[in-house]
Amino acid sequence: MACLAFFVITLDTTVVNVALPSIGAQWDGQVSALQWVVTAYTLLFAALLLSAGAISDRIGASRAFTIGLSVFTLMSVLCGLAPSLDVLIVARAIQGAGAAVMMPASLALVRQAYDEPTHRARGIAWWTAGGGAAVAAGPVVGGALTTGLGWRWIFFINIPVGIVALVGMLRAPQSPRRPAPMDPLGQVTAVLALAALVFAVINGGSHGWTDVGTVAGFVVAVVAAAVFLAAESRQSNPAVPLSMFRNPAVAVCTSAGLALNLGYYGLVFVFTIFFQDHRGASALVAGLMFIPMTAFTTVVNLLAGKLTNRHGPRFPLLLGQIIQTLGILGLLFVTQDTPTPLLLLLLVPLGIGGGLAIPPLTTAMLESVPHERAGLASGVLSAARQFGGAIGVALLGALIADSTHFMRGMRISLIIGAAVLVATMLAVARFLPPGHHHADPADPVEPAQNAKAETGRPA
Repeated sequence: MACLAFFVITLDTTVVNVALPSIGAQWDGQVSALQWVVTAYTLLFAALLLSAGAISDRIGASRAFTIGLSVFTLMSVLCGLAPSLDVLIVARAIQGAGAAVMMPASLALVRQAYDEPTHRARGIAWWTAGGGAAVAAGPVVGGALTTGLGWRWIFFINIPVGIVALVGMLRAPQSPRRPAPMDPLGQVTAVLALAALVFAVINGGSHGWTDVGTVAGFVVAVVAAAVFLAAESRQSNPAVPLSMFRNPAVAVCTSAGLALNLGYYGLVFVFTIFFQDHRGASALVAGLMFIPMTAFTTVVNLLAGKLTNRHGPRFPLLLGQIIQTLGILGLLFVTQDTPTPLLLLLLVPLGIGGGLAIPPLTTAMLESVPHERAGLASGVLSAARQFGGAIGVALLGALIADSTHFMRGMRISLIIGAAVLVATMLAVARFLPPGHHHADPADPVEPAQNAKAETGRPA
């Protein structure tokens, strides 16, 4: 049940993209509105991951999983029946909140089900594979459902999966409750800061960067971020202990995770619009055009694990970033008349680069903190990656909001994606130690929420 749930959680981060032109056509939605259909989900998903592990511990993983899955399934119904774009966006946001509660609880259930370490490792591998399969399947499933049955079915497909999983949970043993401190001020200000920043970026693309709403969004984001940092520095049990980032490797890994997802998900959004609105592809064809890229993402994960075991995480992480950067730069030469086979070939490095980079990135993050902080570090990295995806869709989508200058905006978005990757690549080369490195057990460990989360899903 946990693996199945993780599959649909991850599927919903990618399945919607190819349906966006159809959603926009029904309600005459502009690019800025369509961005919110994607970012509303990932934004709440990212921000609430900071507290989701603590919630799972406090009420028990089985209860947290059931609650999160119930919310996710009910919101899937509302998304599918949404009478307006505004209702769809709100439902997507609540769906993301349900996913955030469900995800760390699902991993905790996998750990709970297997006492023997070897069996537990196999269970976690299956759980991770569910996420990888969802990344690969998302565009194709979204395209097939949108073309064959209509875009609403990309949400209705979650309903039977949710019902089966909920019935399965009736037989699952109840998880124990554990004391876990909460950080409500940190959580609220994190949501507010991230939401205000995404709003400002999206609004800037549609209404201008000097618009009152855009400026106000940036101001709120800065103020909320300042309050968040102040609260975390004074809180005895913060959601994000700032002392973690005194270790350069932790800061670098967090930034690299954000950059990788910013480029990957942002460019998937851009090219989804490009395929359908500017090359005339159907939703199904657009989804199929992503297959070479996503297929390589999943396959290369296996190679990344072997390279990490042999050379340590820095080498495959740098190699993945370099390949993804070169792939992005190659896409600068794409035009509306580029032959389809060449276009598909140019997209492949995005999948190879992400597939190579994410497993060693996760390993590097976990090796940079004491064992007691592994769950927290994994949660912080997962939240950073999800937020990277949200800001990527917001920022790169804002650059293509003016359809009359789409190609110029697409090229600027490619340059930004490459520049962010180059910056984090240089940081990885400078601050991440070569070979295997384990955090000093003597490092101070502050009490922190055990924000368990994913351990290596492909980009």
